[in-house]
Amino acid sequence: MNLPYATKVQKTRLNQRFSKSLENFTIWVSNPWRRISFLTIILLVGFFLGTLLGTISGAIALLDPIGALIVVGFIELALRLRRYMYYSFTQRLPLHILDMFRIGLLYGLLLEGFKLL
Repeated sequence: MNLPYATKVQKTRLNQRFSKSLENFTIWVSNPWRRISFLTIILLVGFFLGTLLGTISGAIALLDPIGALIVVGFIELALRLRRYMYYSFTQRLPLHILDMFRIGLLYGLLLEGFKLL
């Protein structure tokens, strides 16, 4: 079934502003100091979520294996997505965002594990 209208997106004001904001963000991140600060914020968000997951699953004490399975599954999916992004994207910013988030999440979980020892 070939739908001719399904391939073309309307140029609404919301669509135009979203694409313009994405372009502005790409220009903003092209500065090396802004890129480093943005990636540091992503790393800290991942660290916060890793610490949060470890604390909540430790307090509830019912979902430890399920929480660990979800986090390990997410990290494995991120690694597979990273391989795809490395070879198919020309821009490296999404790859760096994924890497920083993954590193922060893993570091937060490891730190929570060492707190329990």
